[in-house]
Amino acid sequence: MSSRNPSGQAFDRLDADFASGSERCAAWLYLPVGVDSPAVVVMGHGFAAQRDFRLPAFAEAFASRGYAVLLFDYRGFGESAGMPRQLVSPRRHLQDWSAAVDHAANLPQIDRQRIALWGSSFGGGHALVTAARRPEVRAVIAQVPYVDSLSTLKRLKPGELLQAAGSGIRDLWRAVTGRDPYTVPVYGRPGEFACMNTPESASGYAALVPPDSAWTNACPARIFLTLPMYRPIASAARIEVPALLLGAEDDELTPLADVEACAARIKNARIARVPGGHFSVYQGAGFDRAMRIYLQFLDRGLGTARHGREAAGSAV
Repeated sequence: MSSRNPSGQAFDRLDADFASGSERCAAWLYLPVGVDSPAVVVMGHGFAAQRDFRLPAFAEAFASRGYAVLLFDYRGFGESAGMPRQLVSPRRHLQDWSAAVDHAANLPQIDRQRIALWGSSFGGGHALVTAARRPEVRAVIAQVPYVDSLSTLKRLKPGELLQAAGSGIRDLWRAVTGRDPYTVPVYGRPGEFACMNTPESASGYAALVPPDSAWTNACPARIFLTLPMYRPIASAARIEVPALLLGAEDDELTPLADVEACAARIKNARIARVPGGHFSVYQGAGFDRAMRIYLQFLDRGLGTARHGREAAGSAV
């Protein structure tokens, strides 16, 4: 598929699936037309989300600026293989991120010396952990990143903690006994039991899902048993490359204070604060503002996107 951003250059989108463990991760490779050995941005989404949940807009903006993009689905999501479906697992997701970096580094069309990571929400935390683990990565961008489960737990009521633990144990028992997962809603309204139930969660998340998507608002409840141990902030001090953390001022899912605390631990970090809530950066003015920040950061951190050419104007 070839396309052109109105203010940028043409790019092609190719299928670029790769193996993670013994299974296949579905991926798209965006290649700017006529750019020799472009830098590449490896992109992954957030909690229980698929690559087609508004991330193509970000990928197209990067590609129209002259960057290649590898945008992938985690195992068990979208067109990727893997069971159970829609299993949210930090361990598995991080394996997929590492496999994506390996795949990007072996793509003949790109400059393997200029690999950047971009992750959003839960995937923002994964991008930070991956940057801490993979020294060949040159830069990392974390959009409204999830960085600290301990902070999340402190905001929950005792009844919510008990319900979450009970649901997780029920799902784990079903897995041990070979039955289908016990699932819980990914998002819900305030007062409803769901993985996300802040005031903006239901409308904000639903707005990301394409109308014809086969995705369902459910994930195996065992995530409640592993999530408390996941703290990307604990890896922050090991990140050596330039990092950009973008936090939203009214974010109740990944509070700005958590993002700032994580950025403070990174040697070479920039914190960008934008108005709005968690989902405001995916569309409209929030998206435009975020993309300007991302492109400026990458242009400075990776050098001019295009080899031997003047960089294009803003892609948004």
